[in-house]
Amino acid sequence: MMREFEAKDGIMQIGGVSTVDIAEEFGTPVYVTDEQRLRENYRNIYGAFSRFMDTRIHYACKANTNLAILRVLEQEGSGIDAVSIGEVKTCLKAGFSPDRIMYTGVNVSDRELKEVTDLGVMVNLDSVCEMERLASIAPGVDVSFRITPGVGSGHSAKVTTGNKGAKFGIPLDQVISTYARAKDLGFNVKGIHAHIGSGGQVVEPFMDMMEVLIELVNEIKNLGIDLEFIDMGGGIGVPYRPQEEEMDVGELAMNLTDMIQEETDVKTIVLEPGRYIICDTTILLTRVNDVKDAGVKKYVGVDAGFNTLIRPAMYDSYHHVALANRFGKACTDKYDVVGPICESGDYIAHDRVLPDPQVGDLVAVYDAGAYGFSMASRYNSRPLCAEVMVCDGKADLIREAETVEEQWTRQVIPERLRL
Repeated sequence: MMREFEAKDGIMQIGGVSTVDIAEEFGTPVYVTDEQRLRENYRNIYGAFSRFMDTRIHYACKANTNLAILRVLEQEGSGIDAVSIGEVKTCLKAGFSPDRIMYTGVNVSDRELKEVTDLGVMVNLDSVCEMERLASIAPGVDVSFRITPGVGSGHSAKVTTGNKGAKFGIPLDQVISTYARAKDLGFNVKGIHAHIGSGGQVVEPFMDMMEVLIELVNEIKNLGIDLEFIDMGGGIGVPYRPQEEEMDVGELAMNLTDMIQEETDVKTIVLEPGRYIICDTTILLTRVNDVKDAGVKKYVGVDAGFNTLIRPAMYDSYHHVALANRFGKACTDKYDVVGPICESGDYIAHDRVLPDPQVGDLVAVYDAGAYGFSMASRYNSRPLCAEVMVCDGKADLIREAETVEEQWTRQVIPERLRL
């Protein structure tokens, strides 16, 4: 089920802190992350799998790379799934040692491969071309390979990644020859990886993927390569709607680990959850600036648009919304919650029942931790917003809101055009 929040005197609470107090102190829009929920989510997914076999959790940090959030996960013992040199360096700054980071890029430059391997981070190779280039850049290093299992899953076609013909991974008919070539090149081949997509809510596609991986593991063993781990990627979905069922991670863990242990000699399973760990830890608070009756539709205009949270506009994603300052009050009518961006596609929510919104009200947007701030932009020259972390009744600023002036700091006007 979607996460529920407590109310105190009609005010939504998160981490023991009033959302109204947070908005007044730090301004809006603002992302607010519950540290304790973050720790609980990590422990839930790690515990589900580690009770059956040796497990490594590599948080897919593209979901959210705030340094404070990364610090919490480093303390919990997490590893990292990084997809860029920027993510690698950010996680190193947050305290992760290189051996806890795995780099899975796509269409990677030679320069980035060298930077990553110079830092001591293991590369999960995406193509034969990348493997051949890495052989001349960092011969003999530890590697894994991302394969295309021919199984896709996801909440949108834009995030389904494992299907046949996808831009990611080694095609199935090239996998064995690629591992053989890697051995000939002198690489220390450690594992095999697949990722079928983002937001999967049922167990079956993950089992289908694992069947493919297991068959490949045993064929690769015939080459004289004993793999240390199977990496099942991420993509474990979460419930965004009030009555939506959540993934049974216990069942998923039991089924996948049973398959690995019965059919292979591999001792370790690796997971790369991002959304599952961070999504429901965070809400986005946004202030109502305008209320409009357009005849066929009513609008609630807020100060967060798709520059702040792009998922609804980009993926048609659903995010639950509520009035945080009148939490739990009876709803009176349907409204579209829309932002200040000069585009018709700028919306947060369509056709939501709300309790008679007024200018100055505070809207809470649920499940905003994954791909919220990390996909934010400065479109319309709107500065990036603040981030706050709450824990045991205390709120800490973990990212200052940007100013308009800070958007100009990297721009250079040629001499001939200066005032």
